[in-house]
Amino acid sequence: MQHSMALRRTLLRGPTRHRFASTSSPSSPPSLENATSAAQKKAQDALGTASAAAMRAGTYASNVLSPLGTRLSGLLGSYQQPIKYNLAVGREILKQIYTAERLHPPSSLSSVLGTYGTLWARARSVGYWREVVKSGEWARLTVYAVEAYGIFKIGEIVGRRSIVGYNVQ
Repeated sequence: MQHSMALRRTLLRGPTRHRFASTSSPSSPPSLENATSAAQKKAQDALGTASAAAMRAGTYASNVLSPLGTRLSGLLGSYQQPIKYNLAVGREILKQIYTAERLHPPSSLSSVLGTYGTLWARARSVGYWREVVKSGEWARLTVYAVEAYGIFKIGEIVGRRSIVGYNVQ
């Protein structure tokens, strides 16, 4: 118990601040090799400290989450194997779709803001909607809107765990 409390305090405290002394003496300028080796040593020390902290955090997480995982697997019972299999199959299908469609996350916040800005500007533009009606693109946009609404409603049903209304007892 004492060990876990000390570990928890260490993890919650965050990284400690160290003040490092200068590696060069004021009388002679440091050589490039000495500066490079000193920087490499500091980087390795920092990496060692970070690795040790990550190991402690991993150990703590596994100690805390292990009983939860055991309890969850006990609740699943005989459904555990089919659920794991179906999740693995779903993950592989999503990987294939991700690579086939050449999907990737946005590279910067400005690209996300630019995309939403374009969508908002088009939605407010009367000229854009005239062009959509003339070109017949309204049918495709309607299908997209119905899909988005359907996904939203499915999310609501899953969230409520009921098709109609909330279960009030």
